[in-house]
Amino acid sequence: MRKANRLVGKTLGEIAKHIKPGVTTLQLDKVAEEFIRDNGAIPTFKNFPNPFGNPFPASICTSVNDVVVHGIPDDKTVLKEGDVISVDCGTLLDGFNGDSCYTFCVGEVEPEIKQLLKVTKESLYLGIESAVAGKHIGDIGNAVQSHCESFGYGIVRELTGHGIGKDMHEDPSVPNYGNKGNGVLLKSGMCIAIEPMVTMGDRSIYMMPDRWTIRTRDGKPAAHFEHTVVVRRGKAEILSSFEEVEQLEGNLF
Repeated sequence: MRKANRLVGKTLGEIAKHIKPGVTTLQLDKVAEEFIRDNGAIPTFKNFPNPFGNPFPASICTSVNDVVVHGIPDDKTVLKEGDVISVDCGTLLDGFNGDSCYTFCVGEVEPEIKQLLKVTKESLYLGIESAVAGKHIGDIGNAVQSHCESFGYGIVRELTGHGIGKDMHEDPSVPNYGNKGNGVLLKSGMCIAIEPMVTMGDRSIYMMPDRWTIRTRDGKPAAHFEHTVVVRRGKAEILSSFEEVEQLEGNLF
């Protein structure tokens, strides 16, 4: 699990080098797939099925501006100055899964959108602080929800984090909202993906006809950050990494 997730972190770092105005999301996908395969892993998202029988056609999800999650890379979506793009990435390495997501700024981004990214990222780490043995799933969601809603942001309810291991999605679901003390008891050794999906405006979302792309109903931007962690006594261990991205980005927000 550590190896698979470290590779996801390195892949996000590789993608970060290419995020700039004029680049298409399909170009980013090609960078990711080549890097993952060159490192002896399989991009888990490629051909991943959904409930409608549509396999995902790419190696990463590229969700720009008002796309919350599951944006499909293509050659028509060209990044522009001021955009934000969340890149969700998964790897299968030696039978185990890695999963992580980072939302990037494209060039100079409006301060209020930077704040959305900052707060969403902060909420991820607050959720991780609650991912300790003896607490409950609801403690994680409550930490994320309380922080984001204090800024007036929306918490997407229809999509959640998840358990992860030999399969990409395992039990339990890990919502980004909830009450302290509710839900599944967290035990040492459980691996979960915590992934706040946060909207600048209303939390209402809708699905595009491709049966993958999820957008905000009000057209306002969304942010998405994700780490895979293992529950421990006292403090969770973060298996994925933003280090490679942050070394390139510096202190953006």
